[in-house]
Amino acid sequence: MNKINSQAFFLHKKGTSEEAFELRDFQINTPVNQEVLIEVESFGLNYADVMARRGLYKEAPAFPCVVGYEVVGKIIQLGTEADQSLVGKRVMAFCRFGGYSKHVITNDFATVVVSDQPASELLALCTQAVTAYYMAIYLTPVHKGDKVLIHAAAGGVGSLLIQMAKSRGAIVIAKVGRKEKEEFVRNLGADYVVNYNDEEYKAKTLELLKGERIDVSFNPVAGSTYKKDFELMGSGGRLILFGASEISSGKWGIFSKLNFVRKMGLILPVGLMMRSKNVLGVNMLKIADNRPNVLTFCLSESFKMYKDEIIKPQVGGAYEKDEFHKAHNALESGKTTGKLSCKSSCCGKV
Repeated sequence: MNKINSQAFFLHKKGTSEEAFELRDFQINTPVNQEVLIEVESFGLNYADVMARRGLYKEAPAFPCVVGYEVVGKIIQLGTEADQSLVGKRVMAFCRFGGYSKHVITNDFATVVVSDQPASELLALCTQAVTAYYMAIYLTPVHKGDKVLIHAAAGGVGSLLIQMAKSRGAIVIAKVGRKEKEEFVRNLGADYVVNYNDEEYKAKTLELLKGERIDVSFNPVAGSTYKKDFELMGSGGRLILFGASEISSGKWGIFSKLNFVRKMGLILPVGLMMRSKNVLGVNMLKIADNRPNVLTFCLSESFKMYKDEIIKPQVGGAYEKDEFHKAHNALESGKTTGKLSCKSSCCGKV
C-alpha cells in the first residue's frame, strides 16, 4: 500500500498543551474502498480534545495518537468505491480522530462539498452543528413554546442550539459562567440568561419559570447539574446529556470520578415511567460508527440551515499553525465563545 508523507500534532502524553502535543512527521496510507484522502486546510478544536490530553476521555485512541473530529480541505485521492466525482472538491468533513493533521482519511459519506465559505464557520458545522441538529431536531425535536435550558450556551454547540431552538419557536434560558458571555447569548436570541457564578442556576431558573417547568435541557456538564435539571423538568421533559465537563475539573483522580458518579445518582426506569420524564445520552462518535446515514443526514441538513441563514456559526478564534498551543489553552480556559479552529500547513480561507 502506498503512503504519503504528512505532518500532525500528536498527543503523546497527558499534561498541558505544550507538554502533551508534539508536531511530528508521519506517513499516511492512501485511501481504500469508500475512503477519501483530504489535504487539510483547517481543523477544529473541541473540548473533548482537552479531556483526551487530560486522560479523561476513554473514546480517545491510545498514545501516541492524532485527535480532532473535523476538517475543511480538498479531496486529493479516493478509494475505489468512493464517489469519484469528489476528487478535487473542497469539503467539510467529519473524521473519527486524525483531524490535527496536514492530511486525514475519512469516508466519502462523511463529507459535504462546499464553496468558498470561511473554514472557521464550516468547522463549527461538522461536529457542533451536527450534534445540535441531532439533539434538537432529529432525536427529540424542540417544539414551539417549549421551555429550553441550554448549558454552556456561549460555546460552539450551545450557541447553535440557541439559534435552532429559537427557529422552532422555543423559549430559551441560556446558562453561562461569565459576564461578557451574557450579551453574546442574548444577541443570539436567548430569552433569559443565567450566570451560574452570580446566582444558583436552579433557583434562578425556577424564578424565571414562575411556577412552570422546563421541557428540555441540553446538558454537556452532567455531575451535580444532572439532579438539578431532573428536578427542573416537568412531565414529558427531556434531559439530554452530551458531555461530562464537570469531571474535568476534578483534581483527585479516581476519587474525583467516583464523586462525579455519586452526584449523578442512579436512574431507575420505573421512576422515569411513573414521572413521565426522559433522560437521553448522546455520543456522536457512536452515531458515526453505528448509524453513519444519520450522521450524513444531520451534516447535510446543518449545512442547508447555514446556507439558508437560519443558523450562523459563532467563531471564537481562527489560529495559525504556530499558534496551536495558544488555541488549545484558550479552549481549556473556558473564556472563549463559539468555535475555535487552527490552520494546517496548507493555505486556505480562514
